[in-house]
Amino acid sequence: MALEIRLFGPLRVLAAGEPVRLVGHRRIGVLARLALSAGQAVRAERIVTDIWGDDSAETAAKQLHIVISKLRETLGPHATERIIQTVPGGYRIGLEPDNIDAHLFLRLAERARTSQEQGDGATADALFRAALRLWRGEPLAEMTTLWARTEAARLEEERLSVLEAHADLRLAAGDHHAVAADLAGHVRAHPLRERPAAQLMLALHRAGRTSEALAVYQDTRRVMVSELGIEPGTGLRRLHQAILADDPALDLTAPAQEVTVSRPNVLFELPADTRAFTARAAEIHFLRTALGPADGLVITVIDGPGGIGKSALTVHVAHAMAARFTDGVIYLNLHGATPGVDPLTPAQALRHLLGSLGLDGAAVPADQGEAAARYRSLTATSDLLVILDNARDVRQIRPLIPAGPGCRVLITSRDPLAVLDDARHLHLGTLNADDATVLLSRLAGADRVRAEPQAAERIAHLCGGVPLALRIVGARLVARPDWTLSDLEVQLADATRRLDVLEYADLAVRASVAVGHDQLHEEPAGRDAAHLLPLLGLLDLPTHTPAAAAALTGWPHHRAEAALERLQDARLVEPAGPDHYQFHDLVGLYARERAHQDLSEEERATAVQRVLHHYLCTTWTVCTMLNSDPVLRCPVELPEPTFKKLAEAERWLQAERDNLIAATQQALAGPDPVTAVGLAIALHWPFSYQGWHTQLADLYVHAIDAADRAAAWEDKAQLRSFLGWVHRDQGRYGEAIAQLKTALTDWDRAGLPRRKVGALSNLGVIHTIVGRLDDALAYLEAALALNDDAERPGAPNVLRNNRVHVYFRQGRFDEAIAEARELVELWPKTDPFVGEGSAHDSLGDVYRHAGRLTEAVESYTTAARLFHESSYRLKEARSRWWLGTMLHRLERHGDAREQWGNSVSLLCSARLLTPREATEVLAQAVPEPPQPIKNLL
Repeated sequence: MALEIRLFGPLRVLAAGEPVRLVGHRRIGVLARLALSAGQAVRAERIVTDIWGDDSAETAAKQLHIVISKLRETLGPHATERIIQTVPGGYRIGLEPDNIDAHLFLRLAERARTSQEQGDGATADALFRAALRLWRGEPLAEMTTLWARTEAARLEEERLSVLEAHADLRLAAGDHHAVAADLAGHVRAHPLRERPAAQLMLALHRAGRTSEALAVYQDTRRVMVSELGIEPGTGLRRLHQAILADDPALDLTAPAQEVTVSRPNVLFELPADTRAFTARAAEIHFLRTALGPADGLVITVIDGPGGIGKSALTVHVAHAMAARFTDGVIYLNLHGATPGVDPLTPAQALRHLLGSLGLDGAAVPADQGEAAARYRSLTATSDLLVILDNARDVRQIRPLIPAGPGCRVLITSRDPLAVLDDARHLHLGTLNADDATVLLSRLAGADRVRAEPQAAERIAHLCGGVPLALRIVGARLVARPDWTLSDLEVQLADATRRLDVLEYADLAVRASVAVGHDQLHEEPAGRDAAHLLPLLGLLDLPTHTPAAAAALTGWPHHRAEAALERLQDARLVEPAGPDHYQFHDLVGLYARERAHQDLSEEERATAVQRVLHHYLCTTWTVCTMLNSDPVLRCPVELPEPTFKKLAEAERWLQAERDNLIAATQQALAGPDPVTAVGLAIALHWPFSYQGWHTQLADLYVHAIDAADRAAAWEDKAQLRSFLGWVHRDQGRYGEAIAQLKTALTDWDRAGLPRRKVGALSNLGVIHTIVGRLDDALAYLEAALALNDDAERPGAPNVLRNNRVHVYFRQGRFDEAIAEARELVELWPKTDPFVGEGSAHDSLGDVYRHAGRLTEAVESYTTAARLFHESSYRLKEARSRWWLGTMLHRLERHGDAREQWGNSVSLLCSARLLTPREATEVLAQAVPEPPQPIKNLL
């Protein structure tokens, strides 16, 4: 982050425009001493002499080292490079001289004098003004050491010289009226300086105030005789005589209008900065760097959604950097997205820009190409900052780029302007929660926010970190001092009213979004995007994909994808990962509002149903790839397989996890229980493989209610079985048993008693885990007896595998090993990955409990590989955990740590462990199995 040091006035250090607090007069003194010698090394002995002075002692060198360390500690977090560098014998400040106001002042003054000598009055005037604008008071104020006062006197003399040289330039341009007003105080403050006295006399004489000019001479003479005992110099005396004689030589040698030097409109076209500006430190640093020294023209595009603060940031940075541009700052609002105002055409914009540069009326070429050429010619040698605010697109911008290598251009736009040649890009996002609350505090009043901090945080959240929304609520609170923040929070919490609340005077979030949406309607290439936006508002999904958008609209995939990309370019959606897009909450409210305005109820319902069926069919496709149980069937006809390989299905599943839950919740709240229940059932196996199924408990409860209302007894029984499974893996065994026993009743009610096998199996697993082994064996034997081997040929292997765990817990190791080995041979014939993996995993458990560690390692290694190949992440985590335990017992500690780490990583990915819990587990010398591992058989 670029630092600035201001030596005019009390020393100040700024980081991204914000002050950095320095304490201790020696720290301030050392920093000032180094800053005045920017670009050069300062010997340590020189610093000690200048700062410690006569108090220099044997410890001074050590004290200097401490001061340098403290300065580095204070300034380091605000700089990308070491701010104070150690060099042989001393130190050097690691800042460009232009980042220190005194050096920038001297450079600008030198350039001004050079331009003046070369007869370029306009440039000299701009440079003198830029230099004098840096002056903020006595240099090194509050510093009393000899070197500081000496340097302060030198800089003050330089200021006076610059001021007087500028006065000469202005007098030559006929600006005598303003010069007379400016110099009067200067002459009173410095009565012994003859040059400004002469300038004031000449200015007054040319302004027709000859008597006052003669009085200035008499006052100057009286002071010089009284204090110095000498008469004024020859030049002042001759000027006095010439004024007395009304010598024509004192008149201007050329008409003033031919020697125009001042272009204040170019230098100060910026809108006012806002005192409430908050945060954006990284963005400010990016822009300040872009406006700094560089070889050639630098163009920077700041893009982002409407109301995000692009213009405010740009104006804020431009105010801080304006002094660096000796030809000034031009600001132009192009109205690319201003509600109710047409965007400027390039020709209109060029007319404004040329007017800022001094051309007007007939002098501006009527032809756009000629106007652009004239603009480039006028800026070819300029040191100019051009701000093109609120641009619509690249076609509007291209003719407005200046030609000068010393120029800098800042462009704000909702469009990223990605095809603009050689541009740097800054994407502006929302404020985080803390910064949004600080902005609200500055807008509405710190006392009100301190009085209701929780309501303030909630308001900031409901505004989504959008500065425009925060400005509106701030204005509402200022206008209604009788309101509490809680009153406003209640209004904002109602999503159906929020956009109404976020409208005040000429500020409105709805209008800001609408202008971008309406512009899409106007473009042939944007009409699909304009049509898609309200449709997306119908979906309660966290992100949107081309596939879902295609289903929503009935379009081909490529057309839906192009529409989403156009919405992103218009900043009406934001990227949310590969092939995923998301709304800001406020844009989503607008989209839903427009859907209800623009579409019939039937159109809305049909579009939503198409998306829910998209997720239903795709999820069932994944489900059938993972589990071939023939009794599980999708309630609608499945299309051709979406995925060719299991890895593709897993990638889709991982990318769509949150959307699948949200889609199922929306379906459950809708009018179609068949789709809703079908989605809930379809999620079980894909989510179980990933270890996510424990997130489905609440969803299953609501799906059971939906199945009950639809009298879908088979679905209700299946959902209860799955809910019992979830409770089992959460370690909530009592609730699991209750659900599974109810499921047994539901299966009988559905007239499908043989389908009770799954619930009986899970009851056997739970009773095994809690140590009720005889009951466990009874449940498993009942399931084996009940199963229809023709209908579900793979079920006996599952049941026998669960029985292995009962056997070895009963101490029947030989039977357990024999059963597991037989399953290792049998299961690959029906399920060569998950089934075979489960058999090896169970065999590993038997060996582990029997103390046969090497054989356990072999079995767990095979199981982990097979589970990995089948994408069964939860069981892979279990196998790797116990593999690590076996390796540890074999004193292969490095290998053990690797396997425990892999297991924990899989559990974190499944959100079964937090990163903090994972760290705590792995910090143990011999880690205890985490709870998700303990909950598995």
